This record gives sequence, C-alpha cells and structure tokens, in this order.
Amino acid sequence: MSNKRRVAVIGLGSMGGAMAATLHRAGWDVAGFDPSESARRAAEQGGISTTADIQDLAGTPYAVLSLPSAKVVESTVPALLTAPGTIAIIDTTTSEPDTSKSMADLAASRGAAFIDAPVSGGRDGAATGSLSAFVGATEDALDAAEPVLEALTGGKYVHIGGPGSGNVVKLLNNVLAAANLVSVGEALGVAKAYGIDPAVAAASISNASGGSKVSAAMYPAWVFSGTHDSGFSLGLMARDAALAIDVARRIGEQPELLAAASMQWQDALTALGPAADFTEIARTVAPAVTPAGAPTTIPGA
Repeated sequence: MSNKRRVAVIGLGSMGGAMAATLHRAGWDVAGFDPSESARRAAEQGGISTTADIQDLAGTPYAVLSLPSAKVVESTVPALLTAPGTIAIIDTTTSEPDTSKSMADLAASRGAAFIDAPVSGGRDGAATGSLSAFVGATEDALDAAEPVLEALTGGKYVHIGGPGSGNVVKLLNNVLAAANLVSVGEALGVAKAYGIDPAVAAASISNASGGSKVSAAMYPAWVFSGTHDSGFSLGLMARDAALAIDVARRIGEQPELLAAASMQWQDALTALGPAADFTEIARTVAPAVTPAGAPTTIPGA
C-alpha cells in the first residue's frame, strides 16, 4: 500500500470511530489514538490498529482529528508534527477560529497543511462516508487534504474561506439548529395544549414555510418516540451554542434571539446533565410532546 494512503484518526469516540471505520473500508491504512481503552478496543474490533501514545502517530501522512474542544486540538497538532512526513491534518472538531488559524500557521511552518473541516451528518454520516463539511483552508491546504475529505464526505464539502472560517459557519449552523429545536418544541407544545397531535402538527408544518429538518426528522425520530438516541450529547450542543454566541460577541455582534436560545440550552444542561441526548431539550421546553416527560428538576423550580 502506498505510504500516502496512511491516515491517523485522533479521537475514536462515536464520530471518530465511525470515520476510522469508513476510511478502513475505503482502503486506507488506518491507525487510531484515544486515551480511552474502551474506545481503542472498539476500534480494534473493526480492524483498526490503535495506540495509547499519540507520539506513535507523529509524521503519519494524513491525520483526522475528532476531539472534544479547541484546547485539545492545540495540544494535539504540535504532537503530530514532531516527526517529518505529515501532508495534511483534517480537523473535524467543532473548534474555535483562532485555534484553527494558529494551527494552520504552525503546520505551514513545518511544511504540512492544516484545515478546519467541522462536519455535519452525525454518526450515520460518519459511518457511511456521507458527512458534509464546512472547510476553512488555503487553496493549497485544501488540495493537500482532498483525498481524505473525499473519503469522508463523498465530495459533500464546501470551501467557506480561509483558516477558521469553517469553524465559524459550523458554529452558526449548530446554534441555528439549537434555536430551531427550542422553537419547534415550544410550537408543538402549544399544539398539544390545544388537543392537536404534535406528530400531525409537525408533519403539516414540515410541508409548509415553517418546516425544517428539526420538525421533519428530529422530532419524529427521537422526541415523539421517546428514544432520544441521536448519539450527539446535550452537553456538546449547549457548548457549541454558547461558543457561537461568544465568537459573535468577540467581533461586536449581538445576536439576541440566538443568545436567548443558548440560555435555554444552559437551563436544560443544568436539569438533564451533559450526557443527555441533545434531543432531550424537548423535555425542558415542551415536556408534553415526549414520552420521557419533564426532568425531575426543572431549572428555576
């Protein structure tokens, strides 16, 4: 196998593990790192070689990052660049634009490329190579990373602009989704109070101007069913929404409606905890529309 078909996946959780498996099936020589032994063991069962020491993967031609925060990205990228050989680092983390800019500069100084490519599509998209990605990169860096991007997205990525711009648009995407989850829940709660089946109301709205992926897919699949098993945590969505507002305020913008929605996610975080599924926001904004009902402790109660 060509040396250039080697890729390291850093972070083998729900998303990273699925991306590693997708790359493996596509014929890449995949090695993975995660501090969690159970995550490494799960990846190994799928044919992925793993290590508990990230230094073992320094200099791998390609690396895909799927990490919990910008802070972890900042400590990971320098470790991967301690040995020569890196062609491109593709960061799928929902990170911060300033971090991506500094990591792109660092990689360029070592003769490598770094792109911020936060993804959308969840674990199903990661498992099937059908994610979409918001890409921030120079043209040269994008060219270097393209083989891995193609394998993960099937070409469904948009080059937003320079380093950091992918992070900005992904955060805006997430805070819009967060606000929509709240607003759809509140609207369906009103429908329920009028004696209207929320599922019927959601289906009707989804065929009209107020419809969205939230009303057409998320509420039917995960809220009305009471399964709440999307695989994306409430803690991560609350973090992303808050970060989007923070990034906006750093440049003098004051998105009041989005900020109000973000505060409702912080309330839900207090009531349900970070490990809850993100669709459980319905339990705090419209508990009557989900079989799970309201949490035991409602914020402010």
